[in-house]
Amino acid sequence: MAEAKNCYVICYDIRCQKRWRKAYKLLKGYGDRVQYSIFRCCLNQRDREKLRWELEKILAKEDSILFVRLSDRCLQDIPKYNRPGTWENTDKPFLIV
Repeated sequence: MAEAKNCYVICYDIRCQKRWRKAYKLLKGYGDRVQYSIFRCCLNQRDREKLRWELEKILAKEDSILFVRLSDRCLQDIPKYNRPGTWENTDKPFLIV
């Protein structure tokens, strides 16, 4: 059985442009960019810890990063508080054969 995934909002403030580019490229492989320094990622526990470990190798002490786990209720309410299409539904439909 597949490991459960949770959606995270990942925000970062990175002082150096070179480190910012490395973090941006890394996060692009894990999720969708929502705003300039904000990503939405659906990760299982293993991928989340791998991403945190890879980011720690890139970031310096003066940089900051924030992982915010979204509950199912939060995900349901996002469309009602935002403009249409700003945060697409991340649920993948299942096909039962």
